Amino acid sequence: MKRILFTLTAFLLIGGSLFSALENTDELKLSVREAQDYALMNNKMVLAARSDVQASRAAVWETISAALPQVSANAAIMDNLKLMTTLLPGDFFGRPGEKIPVTFGSQFNSSGAIEASLLLFNAPLYIGIETSRLANRLSQENLLKSELDTKESVSSAYFLILISEKSLELLNSNIDNLRETLKSTRAMYEVGMAEATDVDQMISNVTMVENNRSTLERTIELNYNLLRFQLGVSPSTSIVLTETLESLTAEMDVEALLSQEFDHTRNVDYRLVEGQEMISSLALKSQKASVLPTLAGFYNYGTNGMGDKLNDLSWFPNSMVGLQVSLPIFASGQRYARISKARISLEKAKTTKDMVAEQLLIQEKQLRYNLVNANLQYKNQLDNVEVSKRIYTSVENKYKQGTASSLELTQANSQYLQAENNYVTALMNLLQTRVALEKLLNNL
Repeated sequence: MKRILFTLTAFLLIGGSLFSALENTDELKLSVREAQDYALMNNKMVLAARSDVQASRAAVWETISAALPQVSANAAIMDNLKLMTTLLPGDFFGRPGEKIPVTFGSQFNSSGAIEASLLLFNAPLYIGIETSRLANRLSQENLLKSELDTKESVSSAYFLILISEKSLELLNSNIDNLRETLKSTRAMYEVGMAEATDVDQMISNVTMVENNRSTLERTIELNYNLLRFQLGVSPSTSIVLTETLESLTAEMDVEALLSQEFDHTRNVDYRLVEGQEMISSLALKSQKASVLPTLAGFYNYGTNGMGDKLNDLSWFPNSMVGLQVSLPIFASGQRYARISKARISLEKAKTTKDMVAEQLLIQEKQLRYNLVNANLQYKNQLDNVEVSKRIYTSVENKYKQGTASSLELTQANSQYLQAENNYVTALMNLLQTRVALEKLLNNL
């Protein structure tokens, strides 16, 4: 909890002015870290989790208040429009053998009382207080999980935009090269050094890549909308990414990340299931404690007023103090069934905790393997792009000299485009696998 409060305080004191400035403008200029911090203050999922923390904190005090002194007051006034009549033996009035109607009471009755009570002993209630405090702690863990999930989602959306824009940059460069080649092909066709099919092939190549570019431009806007949603900003907000793929890859230290040790007991998912086990354990204790007696003390002070006129009532005070004990004796097996059910829930929670621990350890090994493989693929694809570019340049020169066909040029261009696509895919995979492992290691 101290860590969460410290984080919130840091956001408010250090980043508050920055976020206020960002919210007051239609343009956001963000690095990856700034985007994550901004999302933590505005993402709807995080805000909902933060509200849950506040609600659970209030629930703690609601439970505690049941064990504190309770004071209540009441007052009443009655106008007996028709006093009740009863029959008394005539012997009381010297008229034996008769029933004499007699009216009792006064026209007006008034009363007021104040009562104080204190629950002296109630074992399930005390366990309930401990349970509510644990539930509050789990709500804070849920908030931390929401923050980690949001950071991961923001990072993925940020990387996706950079990757898409990099792909667009590569496509634009490829289109420029194809247009130059088309221009040269037309010139060669006019002097009889190329055929009409060569011109048509180049036009088809340019059209295909331009269509791919249009599709990619729409995809980029969709990716920006995804990031806007994660940041919790309006669709009209303009976002400028201040980091580049080069800066992100330059600061990446794969070896250092792989060398970091993993303690699954610090993982938020494990702490959540561990907390659920503790709640199940408290639930079992509560059911067992339900067979214990409940002891409460009370004090009552009141006064009653009676008379036939409201302004002339006779008042008679009264008071009492006492203890009340409630002892459950027989419940037809209901308590035993509840205890058995709570014990089964506890065993299930323990099994779930062990299962999550095993899953986390397997996930750690898989993510480390994925990162090693992604880093290797990234380096291979980076080299492959350079090789494909050299091949394309060589075939393009041969084509301009008339020693290579348009089909060979098309194939070389397709291989070059495929190499570039493989490169950006490998880069995206590297960035995502790094974030996944950092999330597991609580580095986000």
